[in-house]
Amino acid sequence: MKKALSRNAGFFFVAPWVIGFIVFTVIPLFQALYLGFTDSNSITAPNFVGFQNYIDLFHDEDFLSSLSLTVWYAIFAVPLGIAASLSLAALLNCKIRGVYLFRTILYLPAVVSGVSIALLWRWILDKDMGLLNMLLARIGIQGPGWLSNPNWVLPSYILIALWGAGGGILTYLAGLQDVPRSLYEAADLDGAGWFEKFVKITVPMLTPVIFYNLIMGIVGAFRKFSDAYIIGGAGNQGRFYMVYLYQNAFNYFKMGYATAMAWILFLIILVLSLLVFKSSNLWVFYNAEIEKGKKKSKRAPHGKEGGLY
Repeated sequence: MKKALSRNAGFFFVAPWVIGFIVFTVIPLFQALYLGFTDSNSITAPNFVGFQNYIDLFHDEDFLSSLSLTVWYAIFAVPLGIAASLSLAALLNCKIRGVYLFRTILYLPAVVSGVSIALLWRWILDKDMGLLNMLLARIGIQGPGWLSNPNWVLPSYILIALWGAGGGILTYLAGLQDVPRSLYEAADLDGAGWFEKFVKITVPMLTPVIFYNLIMGIVGAFRKFSDAYIIGGAGNQGRFYMVYLYQNAFNYFKMGYATAMAWILFLIILVLSLLVFKSSNLWVFYNAEIEKGKKKSKRAPHGKEGGLY
């Protein structure tokens, strides 16, 4: 009797979450799936059109250009962002005077509103009155039209992404704190330099953190919206995938079309995430695996099996 009461009490306490999950997640998910097969405009009753939205998408030049822009942005911004965050974290892991101040300054972009960042960079990258071109003019360099020249729009957004690389510093710093000091001490005894220690100790020990940031970076790159919507760019060069999706849904009132775009985006992110997860066995190393390798290395005769380096 007591077990039955305790079980019923457990169901009672989790019921609000279950109801909320069904009402606000499961039902809208199936509604969105249905809308993708209709000509919904959010005003009149939707009509079922089958796969027509998905067929039309791949004949839509604007859709293909926005997808291409987003893919190219992800190709450059994600690895460069990871490299920048990791390098900054390695520098900020040193025990130097004022390191906590530097950590705070570099992390600030992660806590500032995306709208504020967009407005700031729209001024910085202005062709005539922008801060960046004014600084370049002081050293005799004619700055380009960052947002007015189609060839410079994508590099401008990559620059903005690198400026915000400080957001990943915390995770890398946490990972660096977990790297055993004994590994670096052993490397010093073997005469390893700082670069060799970074490549053969620091990076392998941080691969779980790199893996996490890679997944989050891919998702963030394909969902880029706020700054792209506010800043824009020459022609359609600043129209990322999510911006075009928003325009279809709320400017053109093509909700069914936009929902189909959302499902394609979901599939793209899902496939890329699965590929990263599948490849993780080849390059992600966890502490337990490394400790196992160290024990195996210690048991092997000297010179027959490589050590840490």
